[in-house]
Amino acid sequence: MPAATAMIRPTIFALLCSFALVTVSNAADWSASAFPVKKHDFGTVAVSAKTEFEFPIHNPFKTTMHIRSVRTSCGCTTAILQDQSIEPGKTGTLLARFNTGTFRGKRGATLTVVVDRPQFSEVRLRVDGYIRSDMVFDPGAIEFGGIEQAQAVTNVSKVSYAGRHDWKIVDVRSNLPWLVPQVAEVGRSRGRVNYEISVTVGDDAPIGFFQDELVVQTNDRGMPTVPLRVNGEVKSPLTISPQAIAIGRVKSGESVRQKIVLICREPFQVESITAEGWDIDFQPSTEAKKTHILFAEFTALDEASGPRKTKVIIEAQGQKSMTAEALLTAEIRDR
Repeated sequence: MPAATAMIRPTIFALLCSFALVTVSNAADWSASAFPVKKHDFGTVAVSAKTEFEFPIHNPFKTTMHIRSVRTSCGCTTAILQDQSIEPGKTGTLLARFNTGTFRGKRGATLTVVVDRPQFSEVRLRVDGYIRSDMVFDPGAIEFGGIEQAQAVTNVSKVSYAGRHDWKIVDVRSNLPWLVPQVAEVGRSRGRVNYEISVTVGDDAPIGFFQDELVVQTNDRGMPTVPLRVNGEVKSPLTISPQAIAIGRVKSGESVRQKIVLICREPFQVESITAEGWDIDFQPSTEAKKTHILFAEFTALDEASGPRKTKVIIEAQGQKSMTAEALLTAEIRDR
């Protein structure tokens, strides 16, 4: 073998090894960016509790990211891919649902996400938890659906326990100040205990979707807390049209006139219209009525050029205070 050939072969091998190491390193960096959360522990949950977690999936590439499939290693967890194609810079989600109605005890699953564009890769996510068999929620989550703003609404979940004769729920806590839980024992006999957990959405709840996990505190030493999911949407009784206000191109300091229609089932008066970065002038009506047609002057305050997107917030007063929101878009031009 010529000496030159003998020297070239180790060099090529070293270059290939170096390239492989760089490729592995880049893949690891890509995976960390695209899947910032790779593990989730549900903790201890009750039978039939609605137990879900959304893994965020971020697309760090300059082209569309496509997920071909997701497979799970255990039937205790269902993987629901909510976004199969994710545009550059956007974030999708993969929902992991713990099947608490059919499984018991310590459970866990590996979710393998297969990405086929813009490059092929497999990423593994992990969920774990413990489904206690002695405690059942019915229903497994307190779901309010759509409720009207400024109206206190209450919903209930029943709790059944079988085991220790002295078992108790000692407290129920919420993370949201306007979400008020209460617990009441409704039956106890021969090691079986029944409770009702009621949750009231207060009349001061803000508009929009909400989701919380109540912390149900028991006198168990080994598993003292169990989560109970609560979700819903608070909707304003006040509707605004249009909900998307497109101003178009406007200079800083320039005004644009916009027609706004506000409707409610009860008579009301408009108190204010505000939007960050804009001065809004309108002639309020002194009469309370169910429909208001306003002509508002929107003046851009921001001197920096470029696209703008902000919320328009309308405050009104009827039998109770009400709020409505619209989306304002515009492009600020140089003077």
